Amino acid sequence: MVEDSPDISEMSFEDALRALEDVVRKLESGEAKLDESIDLYERGEQLRQKCQARLDAAQERIEKIVSGPDGKPSGTAPFDAA
Repeated sequence: MVEDSPDISEMSFEDALRALEDVVRKLESGEAKLDESIDLYERGEQLRQKCQARLDAAQERIEKIVSGPDGKPSGTAPFDAA
């Protein structure tokens, strides 16, 4: 685990995205030792999954916007993944 790293489950989407960008910068710099690079890669994958899940949830919510009789959005309906 990368030292002094906040808990991903507690992060907002924006914080997770910034952390992911930091991980990518560190990996691309090539200055990290092998073990640190592996830890960074694993953390990066966890951050990517967190961001992707949040984006998927937002997309599902947008897709469920309900149109009123005039064709304009009038609200949202809960997404039913089942």
